[in-house]
Amino acid sequence: MSDPTIAQRMPYVQEVEPGTYYWCRCGRSKAQPFCDGSHKGTEFSPLEVKIEQKKKVAWCGCKHSANKPFCDGTHSGLK
Repeated sequence: MSDPTIAQRMPYVQEVEPGTYYWCRCGRSKAQPFCDGSHKGTEFSPLEVKIEQKKKVAWCGCKHSANKPFCDGTHSGLK
């Protein structure tokens, strides 16, 4: 699999409501951190995430987290 585009080198921190979200894995979406279909024609697809209760989430912005879709600080070491 090819490397995703780094959308930003920090997390997208948001207060989210319960529901289903589709996190962008490719890094091309204009609706970051969520999928807008920009992955079409690539090997990427969005990651479905179910949030059960209202909470603050740090969505990974660099797309390289080992804890996708959530930030784990990996962006700190990217070149």
